[in-house]
Amino acid sequence: MSKIKNPFIVKGRIPSEYFCDRVEETKKLTRELLAGNDVVIMSSRRLGKTGLVQHCFDQSVFEEDYYTFFIDILETSSLRDFTYALGKCVFETLKPKGRKFVDTFVQTLKSLQAGWGYDPISGMPKFTFSIGAITNPQVTLNEIFTLIEKADKRCIVAIDEFQQITKYPEKNVEAVLRGFIQHLSNCDFIFAGSERHLLTEMFSTYGRPFYNSTSSLHLDPILKEHYVEFVTTNFQRFQKQIGAEIVERTYDLYEGNTFCLQKTFNMAFDKTDLQCECTEQDVRQTIDEILSDKERDFQSILSYVASRPKELLIAIALDNHVDKPTSAAFIRNHQLQSASSVQSAIKQLLQDELITYQVNEEGKKVYQVSDPFLKLWLQQSFNGGFEF
Repeated sequence: MSKIKNPFIVKGRIPSEYFCDRVEETKKLTRELLAGNDVVIMSSRRLGKTGLVQHCFDQSVFEEDYYTFFIDILETSSLRDFTYALGKCVFETLKPKGRKFVDTFVQTLKSLQAGWGYDPISGMPKFTFSIGAITNPQVTLNEIFTLIEKADKRCIVAIDEFQQITKYPEKNVEAVLRGFIQHLSNCDFIFAGSERHLLTEMFSTYGRPFYNSTSSLHLDPILKEHYVEFVTTNFQRFQKQIGAEIVERTYDLYEGNTFCLQKTFNMAFDKTDLQCECTEQDVRQTIDEILSDKERDFQSILSYVASRPKELLIAIALDNHVDKPTSAAFIRNHQLQSASSVQSAIKQLLQDELITYQVNEEGKKVYQVSDPFLKLWLQQSFNGGFEF
């Protein structure tokens, strides 16, 4: 691995020394997997689900004794897409194991034999078939799981944004996958997702195929004191300085959203010269630069949102958190149309993943804008700015 020049990593695998906290979550996930249990990980978007799973896989016990696979299915739209993504992941992960594995792969996936080949120059195997080559996804899935079941090491398959399968046009995807998974004795699964309401329904509703089939891990924001120490220590490690109070203020602004924090301090760190200090003004300018860079994307998003949901989205952004969106006071304060129109708008915004909600101690849903950057941009655009 090349030498790290910026400790605030925003993409790709994160080396252990630059991975912030998640000690207890890593212990729990490791313990459940070593016990042979499937796990569902729920969190808001960009709180570090992917990083946690990869960090767990990087431990020696998994590197040595397991085959680990990770697929993100957010961009898939059918069972055929899912099958292709899983097959490609398994092949690309195990291809370096040698010709014997490739031969086994080809022999097992009989439905796709015509799509496999070898480069005539390098002799390396090629994964040449297209999604269109999968004519019967269930048959091909069965072959992939058969291959996993016969592997010479125990396997772990992590599927990110697992709730996406509920949006496939096929109506029985949950039952199909559950039917395959429950009969596997050589493979454990991690189901991760950011749409908590959909995942909760999938795994907690009696009668659904995955009901009561997994252990649960709810991912909350990294504790403020741990993240503050992480930032200040890493600035010092590279002969730079930043005040703890500035990090605390940034943490509060994003409410602990890992990606937004990492993105901000990645840029602020890069702008800070050796032996110099990153100031409050430097961080604020970094945030303004991020929002400016994203402005066109946010404008594009709003252009596709109908007027009533757009009005509600702006209202939620201005209030930060909303627990009574259909109340007369909220509707009056933001000049919304009616309680019924707000209810319809909430459904649309949730479906579009522009807002999310947490359930508070009183059992009430508290709504907020899913992307903290979008929330700040809306506050800046429709309320003259935000406090930092």
